[in-house]
Parts: sequence; structure tokens; C-alpha cells
Amino acid sequence: MAVDEATLEVVRAAMRQKTPKVPGAYDRVLKEECAFSFDTPLSPGGLFVNLSTWQSFGEEYVLLDYQRSNNLLYLHQQWHKVPLPDEEKASMEAKPDKLAIGGDGGFQVDADKFTIEKINTLVVLPEFLRLPLPCPELPDIVIQAIDGVLESAGASTAEQAAQWEEERKVSRYAENLPQLETGLGKWGRYTPSDPSKWSCDETGVRENLWLNLSTGFIGSGRQNWDNSGGNGAAMRHFEATGCKYPLVVKLGTITPHGADVYSYASDENDMVQDPYLVQHLEHWGINMMSMQKTEKTMAELQIDLNMSFEFDKITESGTALEPLSGPGYVGLKNLGNSCYMNSVLQVLWTLPSVQQRYAAQAEAIFQSAPADPTTDVPTQVNSNGGAPAPPAVPREDSNAVRPQAFKTLIGRGNAEFQSNRQQDAVEYFQHLLEVLSRAERSTGQRLGPAAPQPTATAFGFQVEDRVQCSESGRVSYRRTPQNVLALDIDPQAAINKQELEDVKCVQHAAVPESQDEPILPRVPFASCIERWGGTEEMDDYFSTALGRRTRGLKRTRFATFPPFLMVQLKRYYVSKDWTAKKLEVLVDVPDSLNLEHLRGSGAQPGEELQPEDAPEPASNAPAAAAAPAALQPDPEIVAALTSMGFSENGSKRAAVATQNAGTEASMEWVLAHMEDADFNDPLPAPAAAADAAAAPASAKAADPDSLAMLTGMGFTSEQAEAALRACDGSLERAADWLFSRGDTLDADVAAHMPSHFLSLGAGELGAGLDDGPGKYTLVGFISHMGSNTACGHYVCHIRKEGRWVIYNDEKVAVSAKPPKDLGYLYLFKRDDVTM
Repeated sequence: MAVDEATLEVVRAAMRQKTPKVPGAYDRVLKEECAFSFDTPLSPGGLFVNLSTWQSFGEEYVLLDYQRSNNLLYLHQQWHKVPLPDEEKASMEAKPDKLAIGGDGGFQVDADKFTIEKINTLVVLPEFLRLPLPCPELPDIVIQAIDGVLESAGASTAEQAAQWEEERKVSRYAENLPQLETGLGKWGRYTPSDPSKWSCDETGVRENLWLNLSTGFIGSGRQNWDNSGGNGAAMRHFEATGCKYPLVVKLGTITPHGADVYSYASDENDMVQDPYLVQHLEHWGINMMSMQKTEKTMAELQIDLNMSFEFDKITESGTALEPLSGPGYVGLKNLGNSCYMNSVLQVLWTLPSVQQRYAAQAEAIFQSAPADPTTDVPTQVNSNGGAPAPPAVPREDSNAVRPQAFKTLIGRGNAEFQSNRQQDAVEYFQHLLEVLSRAERSTGQRLGPAAPQPTATAFGFQVEDRVQCSESGRVSYRRTPQNVLALDIDPQAAINKQELEDVKCVQHAAVPESQDEPILPRVPFASCIERWGGTEEMDDYFSTALGRRTRGLKRTRFATFPPFLMVQLKRYYVSKDWTAKKLEVLVDVPDSLNLEHLRGSGAQPGEELQPEDAPEPASNAPAAAAAPAALQPDPEIVAALTSMGFSENGSKRAAVATQNAGTEASMEWVLAHMEDADFNDPLPAPAAAADAAAAPASAKAADPDSLAMLTGMGFTSEQAEAALRACDGSLERAADWLFSRGDTLDADVAAHMPSHFLSLGAGELGAGLDDGPGKYTLVGFISHMGSNTACGHYVCHIRKEGRWVIYNDEKVAVSAKPPKDLGYLYLFKRDDVTM
């Protein structure tokens, strides 16, 4: 269809007002989703791409962008889904055969069961003049800009991996692996290639066998939580031989394409790759090219676990659930491995303060957004869920949106959260609150002149620690801020011990084939709470009353009760062999919770307080504290600890504190200090550490002008003074120190202020915290399935309109049986707070 001259002149005039730009191969083109809303090219109004900025906008917001950018030329993308034939759909529903999300053989969490019909049009604003594409009569620069946008991979595609698969690193021990001579030593002999002749050299069992690639010893694998697996002979052999031969291969998994290889080394302790496996097996008489698989791989076993009891119960698989859609019931697509983020966001967006802060100010936030809205936290929070619902419910057969820009922005600068690896939902929740706190402090009036308290304060509370010196009887009180109540689980508190014993006896006799689900310890939630509030003995407590170390008795109470209490059940831990484990227990979490009996009340009449904190004499300080200030952490120790899930800064502190004594010593230090307020803080510079050791913290008064500048930014005088103390008086560094602290600010301030500051009342130390009665109602919880938080899957359940709703990524439905006893993170609402 030819285009008349008058129409072409309109296009040329639009070009003269704002010249289109042609994106290069490495330019960031945002062509998949609206910068202000949920709209995509599949939306009824399609998506408009600004040909000058390469940003996209839905039908509702394109005129706003036109006014902001003064651009008139837009590429309009309108897509429609065309269903696939039934046989193609069926092939996509096959059981996965590897531990992966997306890609061939993995869990298909977002499999396309349709093809896309795409219609592209050039649109000239504000009259919405439309020219169907392709249109060869258009000016060359316009055609080149359109082609460049269409050919671009798009920012979302470039920023995300198309799929996730369990990562197995090449073992550092593989290249120079020692292998004993065949016929030498107790186990040195050729290994028969016939699987029927394989057996454990220690116990004689014939299943789950692992060959030590250095010694030739065949041993049984380790036992799993459900009594499956093996008896641990392979691990015992590794320990008995001085931990010198770490690589083992699972015999039943050997094929010409590879095999399961595990490293028992303390700095790996995981599934690994052995590039020299052909040679290593040939040494023991095994021709890898002629082997066939006779047992399930570890990935297949993990898939079975994810598709069994825990997976079915948490996701309510196999139950016909009533789907939901519309405001408040929109799902979030999994971006490769982002279920941890999706679950946290669905829970966070239910808070009234989030709705007031963002949804109520949507127009002002969008109007005042920077040139690139994808770099603006308030814009992305509002466009990806701060509003009660998307501008329009997602269309056709989709009830979910893709929050790629949000994930990229919130994860920026964090190596873990900007990756596609699975993460701990608790860590992401705290990271997200910190990012929101920084953004909300700096946005000023954009969030409204009477904006509610920062989002983080809805979860902020203080705990009161009372410590009594066992010799003098004198006590001390200290208050610290928190945003998650982390509770230990004691399996010994299970109320079904007899049932567990009965099942154990039956299993020793014969494994029941008809058992629908395993019998797990059932622990009362009350026992977790009372354990947290119980008395703890401290064997190495420095008493200021005595001036030396002695025993102390510590008791923890709530100093304040937050509007929303986030409770973490600590199901995951690191075992003695340094592997990540999960407590397989059921915890009966109640719908209502009364914590008033755990409210702290400060010093009581008749109690004698210890003197204010004083520096501990060097002769009494723990050996770990005497490490040289200039000592650098051993990278191998840090790598081993971070692989176990601990933060990089905490791992560095552990290495330095133990003077690089090794992974085991550093791990022990981590377990003893991971609750320290500065555990995740960067190590101080050597010069700063030396200065801090040479002079008391209060030796130098803060500059009054710098104090005035910081308090003018909205910080208290105590916060400003602490920041200047921490940053050697540098105003610029102090400002960055304050803005980067988020919810840890009060604890960090307390750590850098003289002791008299710590004796201030709750109103002064915890200014801005909302306190109320300690009675709560359960309104949401996040569950996790998998052996540790670095793998598996997250799902959340939220109580809405008097019913429980399950949010399983893009799937939203009425919950038939919410698995409250399997949750990991629980959200309780204080009863005086209105939802």
C-alpha cells in the first residue's frame, strides 16, 4: 500500500522535532515491557517503542512519554497468541530429566504453548497516525531505527539467562589427582565393569556405590533424611585416609557422556565436574565408553524429591484449584530462577503502607521519573505491583507479568541477586528493604507530602537483651533493631515421638510400599518461641562489673512489637561435614499469636546495673580479636564459606578473626558470630583499624558543620555523629554510610557511639518504630522445597478476603489446603493494624 506525500511530510516533520536513533549491537533496547505498567506487546493496546530513547510504553502511558520526551515517532508492536497443535503441547509436558529450569529436559515453568503473530506499525503522535510496516517509502533513518529495534535482542533477554541449570564446577583436584597403583595397598585392584559384581568394600551393600578415584575403594553413599541413600562408608574411607583423596564417582551413573562426581574436600564439598574422568576410570579398569547407567543420577533423585511429598503438598499439586485473576491476583513469571523474589514481592505488596506510598502517588511518581524510568526504584515498585492491580488485567490465557526490569534494578550491584541462581528469600527480603529505604530517603516529595513511614519500618522492631553476670549478679541491658524474628527449631520438642519410633521400627523390618507420605517430627510453634525467649548460658562473657571474662546468663525479649512481624523458621543449617542441610520437620504455626508475655520492661527495681561498657583489657580479649589489623583474608577460606551460603564480608571477617587458620576454624567463628551487628559489614581498612585500636571511639568530636549538613538530610544527631565517627570525619563518606545502612542503621549507630547512648530509652534509640500490643494474626507465608536455599522452589500463600490464596509464580488460585506446617517465612499482622 503506497503512502501519500502528505503523510510522509508528517513523518519528516516528526523527524525534525526529534531524530530517531539507530541502536547498535550493545545498546540497551527496552522493547518487551512498559516502563510504567505491566503492558507488553501482547496487551490489547500493544506496546509503543520510543524511536529516540528505545523505551517502551503501554497505550495508557505513551502520551505521558510523548509529553516528557518531546518525541513523536513510535514503533507500535501488537502481538497475538496462536495455540500450538495438541501433539506439540503434549511433548512439552513430559517429566524433566535434569535439574534445570527451562531448556531441553528441565522443569518447564514458562513453556510457550503457542506461537506469536506479530504486527508492527509506525505511529506518529499525538494524532496516532498509523503506517503499516514494512513501508519502503519511509525515510532511511526511520527504517534503520525500526529495523534496529526489531533486530535487537532486547534488554530483558540480554539481562536474563534463558534457562537455569544446576551448576557444577570443575574440581580443583581433578587435574593432578593422585591415583594409587593397581594392586598396591588394601584397595588397589581393578574394578569390575560388570555392575552385578560391585559391592561396598566395608559393608557389602550393592546400591548407591561410590568409587574413590584415588584409592579404588568402593563405598556406600551417605544416608538421607528419609533413611534412603546409604551408610556413609565412602565418606568414612575419605576421613580414614587423612582426607587426602576427595573425588568419588557414583558407579551406577557412568555413561559415555559422563557420570556423577562428588568432592569431599572441605573447600568444595559438592557435586563437581572431572574433565579427566575417562583417564581416571581407565586407571581402575573401567572403560567409560562401554558403560550404561544402572542407577538414578543425583539430579534425577533431586527431581523425584521435588516432585514428591514436599513438592506436591506445598504447591498443592494434584488438586483442582479455582484460578483467580484481577486486582491483587496477578502472578509473576519465573525469570529463570526468580521464585524467591516473586514470593517476597507478592507478600510485600499486600501491605497498606506500600499501597499508600506508591499506588496513591502513581501519577506523581511517573510524572517525575528520570529520563530512564527503569533506573528509578519508586517507578519500578509502582509499575510492578505497588498499585492494587495492573492498569488492565493481563490478557488472553496469561494472568502473569514479567518483572524483569524490577529484578535487574533491585539486584544491581549485588553479585548474587543480579544472577539467575536461586537465593534465600529471607536475604532477598532484607536486601529489598534496604534498597527501598535508600530510595525512599532520597525521593523527597515524589512520594507525597504526607507519605507514611518508610516501608522498612512496618517490619522494624527492637529486641532487649538482658545479661546477668553469674558472679556479681549485676545486669546489663542492650537494645538492637531487627526486621526478621529468626527462630530455631528443636526436633527433640516433637509431640509425635512415639509415632516416629513406631515407623522407624517398621522401616528396619521392611519398607512400607503403601505409605503415602513420610512421617516427620511435628514440632509446636510455641516451643520455637519459648526457645528464643529462654535463658542462654554465655561461657565467655566479659563482665564490666568484674573487669574480666566469666559466665553470663542472657535473656531476650521484645522491646517493641512491629505492625508486621516477619518470622523465619530456621529449617536450613550447615552440618558438621560442612554441607548445607534441611531440618525435615513439620511446625504447627497458629493463625493467632500472643507475644505479650515476651515484652521486655528494662531495668527492674532492685536490680543492680553493671558499669557502662568499657574497653576490654588486651590481656583478656579473645585470641581471635588479636589478629593483626593488616591481615588479609585467605581467598580459599572465603570461597569455601561463601559456597556454604554465608556473605562474602562475613566470610572475610571469619578468615581474619581466625588468622586464616583454615575453613573449619573459620566456620566455627561464623557460627558463633553470625548474629553480630557488623557480621555483614566490609572489613575496615588497615589504617582505619589501626587508628581505631590506638584511640577510643569518642576521642574526636564531630565537626559541627558536617553534623548540620547530615541532620539537614533528615538523620538524627546521633546517626550523623556515628557516621562521622565511622568515616574519620569525612562528610561525603558519612552520607554514603548513612544511606547504605537501611534497616541496620540503628545497630551500626550503636556500634560507633559511646556507651551512654546505649542506655537511652526505646523512644530515643528506636525513633520511628511503631509499637503496639503483641497480638498477631497470620496473613501470609512463604514455603521452600529443596535440600537447601540454593536450590529448589519457593511458593507463597496469602490470606485475602477471608480465604487463603496460593501464588506459585504465574499461577494464582484459591488454596484448598495451605501447608502452614511447611513454611519457611511467615508474615503476622498486629491485630490493631487495618489491612
